[in-house]
Amino acid sequence: MDWTRGHSIGHGSTATVSLATSIQSGDIFAVKSVELCQSEFLQREQQILSSLTSPFIVSYRGCDITRENSKVMYNLFLEYMPNGTLSNAIHAHGGRLDESLIRNYTSQVLQGLDYIHLNGLVHCDIKSSNILVGPSGAKIADFGCAKRVDQVGQIAGTPMFMAPEVARGEEQGFASDIWALGCAIIEMASGSTPWHNVNDPVSIIYRVGYSGHLPDFPCCLSEQARDLLDKCLRRDPRERWTASQLLKHPFLVGESNSHVAKQIQESNSSSNSPTSILDQCFWNSLDLSESLHNLVSVPPGREGSAGERIRGLSLLSGMPKWDWDESWTTIRGDSREERDAIMDCIGVKDDIVSCGLGEQKSYGGSEELLNFLDSNISSRIIDDFWASCKHRKVCFGNPCLSRLPLQA
Repeated sequence: MDWTRGHSIGHGSTATVSLATSIQSGDIFAVKSVELCQSEFLQREQQILSSLTSPFIVSYRGCDITRENSKVMYNLFLEYMPNGTLSNAIHAHGGRLDESLIRNYTSQVLQGLDYIHLNGLVHCDIKSSNILVGPSGAKIADFGCAKRVDQVGQIAGTPMFMAPEVARGEEQGFASDIWALGCAIIEMASGSTPWHNVNDPVSIIYRVGYSGHLPDFPCCLSEQARDLLDKCLRRDPRERWTASQLLKHPFLVGESNSHVAKQIQESNSSSNSPTSILDQCFWNSLDLSESLHNLVSVPPGREGSAGERIRGLSLLSGMPKWDWDESWTTIRGDSREERDAIMDCIGVKDDIVSCGLGEQKSYGGSEELLNFLDSNISSRIIDDFWASCKHRKVCFGNPCLSRLPLQA
């Protein structure tokens, strides 16, 4: 497909999401791009997305390789979701969503998870910033961590949303996605992360995996909503309800698809909170021709159709922020080449990661672990490293985290 890259609408630590236009049809879509030499995770996402077709999963539109500014880029084409992420929607609604919207988004994400699980896949990184919102509602995105349920070895995800068994390095199955959804429901209801009072990833992993505690349930939720949350956040994965069971929960039953779509459309159109400078007042201040030439290159003869599309999308909700953290901070890695590439991306020295697959090295606690790191790198880099991990994905290739009796 011949296409033209427009302006950036989001970024991670190595990849960028841009608006793009098809030269043949004038259709607008999103393109997620990274240098080819660092594209292993994006290629994994392409392989998974190309095998899935669901109205509750962001659509795959293709991929290609281009040379731009002396760099070879790998590009993944995706459906454009004009309202950004669910995290953006939470902020746009004043920090928390009404229970009716929570019900609608939860139902849609569960339908996406049910489809994914029926296809033998685990998403491994469900959270509000990996759920995109469009005119018809929520769709699951970012399959960079996803894997087959029977795939052993590497465990991945964001510590703040990890299930207890994942934090202990034991297993990562369908039930871990359900736990993460419960954490996302807490985000929707409260505007806060599920472990908002924990500041570093070592403490988060200990708290989730070993403390026996559960996240606080928002007091604003109804009894039915809290009951559904209870079914998601069982510490024993065998006790958690499946996606198909949760779809039959009284909290979700009774909402027709047409009613859900209407309510979400009203919510999206009524929110006037700007998400960036590229919002209504900005678009209104420019001539259409000026905005088109500055932001998106459109092939001759198609200015009207593509321009009206872009302008209409921006007037609907402002420009979305597709910010995500697609690079993984490797705590335990199976592949040295993979580990080296990722550590270079985030600016962390190679000797941070000392345990390879199969090693039985352990540390007495978070302080001892940090002292070990301090013998190799400066304390400033340690602080930056842990701060970068807090809301990032991490992966480890063997369960030796279960041997860390960390201190909170």
